[in-house]
Order: sequence, then C-alpha cells, then structure tokens
Amino acid sequence: MTRIGKAWILGIALLLILIVLVTISLRFGAAGADSLVIWNIRLPRTVAAVLVGIGLASAGVLLQGSLRNPLADPALVGVSAGAALGAVLGAAVGLPFNSIWVTTVAVLTSSMAMAVVVWVSRSNGRIEVVTVLLAGIAVSAFGAALIAVIASMSDLAGVRSVTFWTTGSFALSNWAGVNSMWPAIAIGVVLAFYLAPSLDLMALGDEGAYASGVSVTRVRTLAILAAVLLTAAGVAVVGVIAFLGLVVPHAIRLVVGPAHRQLLVLSALGGAVVLLLADTIARLALSPVEIPIGSVMAIIGAPVFFVLLGRARNRQGGWA
Repeated sequence: MTRIGKAWILGIALLLILIVLVTISLRFGAAGADSLVIWNIRLPRTVAAVLVGIGLASAGVLLQGSLRNPLADPALVGVSAGAALGAVLGAAVGLPFNSIWVTTVAVLTSSMAMAVVVWVSRSNGRIEVVTVLLAGIAVSAFGAALIAVIASMSDLAGVRSVTFWTTGSFALSNWAGVNSMWPAIAIGVVLAFYLAPSLDLMALGDEGAYASGVSVTRVRTLAILAAVLLTAAGVAVVGVIAFLGLVVPHAIRLVVGPAHRQLLVLSALGGAVVLLLADTIARLALSPVEIPIGSVMAIIGAPVFFVLLGRARNRQGGWA
C-alpha cells in the first residue's frame, strides 16, 4: 500500500476515534448529563482539549522540521515554560484569566524564551540538537523559578496556585478560554500549511535548501513563530503539557513518512485524539478525583523520549 493510501486510512481512523472520544467526553462524568452541564462544562472542556492537542502536535512538527531536531517538543525546548511565565505574569498584574490579554502576554514571553534557546544553540551556522535540549532545560528552569517568585509575591489566590500552570489541567476550561486560544491556533495552523513545502526542502540541510530556492532564515523564523502561537495559546489556558508534540509527530511519521502537509494534518488529528483520551482518563479514572493531565502525558511520553533520545544519539555516532 502506498503512503497516500496509508495516510487516508489513518486519517479516517483517527477521525472516527475522535468522534467516539468526543461522545464519551460529553456523556460521562461525576456530574449528571443534563444540557447545562454538557454545554457549560463538558463541551468547552472537550473543545479546549481538541484545540490544545492540535496546537501542541502541530507545533512539534514545525519545531522538528525547522530546527531539524528529532527531539524538539514545545515543553522540552522552553516554549511552554515561557508561555506559562507569561500567563502567570499577566494574571499577577490583574489581567482577566482565560482572556486574550493573558494569551498575548504568553505569546510574547514564549517568543523570547524560544529566541534565547535558538541563539544559544547556534554553532558554526547550524543549530545543535543537544544544545537545544540543554538550553531548553535552562530556560524552563529559569521560567519555573520566576513563576515561583511571582506566586510568592502575589496576593491573588489564583496566581499563588502555580500547580495549575506547571502540571496542566482542563478543569478551569470555559468558553472564554476557548475564545482566547482559537484565533492564535488558527493562525498558527494556516502558517504551518503555508510553510510545509519549504520544510520538506529544509530536510536537505540549510545549504541544500538554499540551493533549492528556500530562504532558510525566513522559513525557520516563521515556523518558530507559528509554533509559539500554537503552544502559547493553549498553555495560557490549560498550563504546560509535555511530550505530546514529541510523541504524536514521530508516531505519524513512522506510518506516512516525512511529507509535511500530510504530516501536519494527521498529527493535528492525532494530537486531538491523544489529548482528549488523556483528559478523559484523567477525569474518569479516579472520579471524582482528577489526575493532572500533564502527569498522564508525562507517564506516556517520558519512555518514548528515552527511546527517541537513544536513536538520535546512535544516528549521530554519540555525543561525547
């Protein structure tokens, strides 16, 4: 079977699974299933999970393609930490939670975090795989420290509860949050599809892409900007969720190959499926107690990261 045929089959399967998960998410929970509960609590939470899943998975594709780093994930390279810092900072100065203003601040701080990581990681005109991860760890640690300082200085109870932003949760999702995130995610997705053909050529390396007529610096900058929009919009509303942007694109790539347009479509669907499934498990497994969604994704993603880390190191002949 051709890769296009596999892509169609996988896409239809993911769409059907997503429909089933949406039905389960809306029908089951600790509260009843009357129309008010479904419309005001479960539906915005379900829509938020789908949007954030699309955003994080698409951001993973963009970061891996533009940086040519198989281990790039928004949470691992500092993008998510920068966005969480911006969300906490915005809330601390009195901006309404789940508002477009908090999302805007999150996008700005996330952009600065990613700029620092890229700047530190450049060596002899290329971006080093290991340095991206190390710089991402440093930026994430710095962001977490600033979040703790802001929380300790703030009088607002919501800001002082930093667990929400560090472990991720859809518990506070509402229509205001959905409305604050979807414009940035929509812009990021459109920009990602526009850049997809150029990302295919960037797999040849910077010199090969230049020879094929690609403006590497422009494409990389736009791809990182799109990844920031896709990530920060979700983090500002639901907190940091790691590994989704790493695991889903790799799984899809194994089936359909590296062509970025179909990879983006299927990764977006896969991200929505995985995150909605994880949220359903987090919500129902120990009901009425809710497991942080970030913890569920870390349990799934950390072992996969170790496998991918070993493969990347072996392909490059070691990093000693």
